[in-house]
Amino acid sequence: MKILTEKMVVSDSKRFIDEMKKGKIFIYPTDTIYGIGCNALNSKSVEKIRELKNREEKPFSVIAPNKKWIIENCETDNSVKKWIKKLPGKYTLILKLKNKKCICEKTNNDSGTLGIRIPQHWFSKLVEEANVPFVTTSVNLSGELPANSLENINKEIKDKVDYVIDEGRLENRPSTIVNLINGEIIKR
Repeated sequence: MKILTEKMVVSDSKRFIDEMKKGKIFIYPTDTIYGIGCNALNSKSVEKIRELKNREEKPFSVIAPNKKWIIENCETDNSVKKWIKKLPGKYTLILKLKNKKCICEKTNNDSGTLGIRIPQHWFSKLVEEANVPFVTTSVNLSGELPANSLENINKEIKDKVDYVIDEGRLENRPSTIVNLINGEIIKR
């Protein structure tokens, strides 16, 4: 594990974009809380995150590289498109997939749905440049509170990832879940 700052990552963005594409696992800040993630097309890396979090069944969400990716890979109608226009933001949109090959099966356990985010955060720009969907899930053991600082992250998890990006304490809550399949909105 290597602890990085935004300045370090941005100044060498090409290298970190390549690392993202290769499936390296990152702990990273967002506009809400710290997340853990990897290229959502890399089954081996996604499985490692499942093991680190002790989370076998529950699907992971992804940071979409851009809005076009969402429209190409998920079922959209006018109400969904209205929510997509609100991105980037502190929302996780639950959508039906129309292209199940846009992520590896382990990302969502082949559920046919996918949580989509585009955080209002510089890290999203790296995902956009990498042009791959990127797993985004809270960096905590399943059932524990999400982390808003590196000090709140389980040492066993930190020690088993490739990169940790430190942005200090984040004074936010997890994203609002907007289930566009059944119309449910969950504020956390």
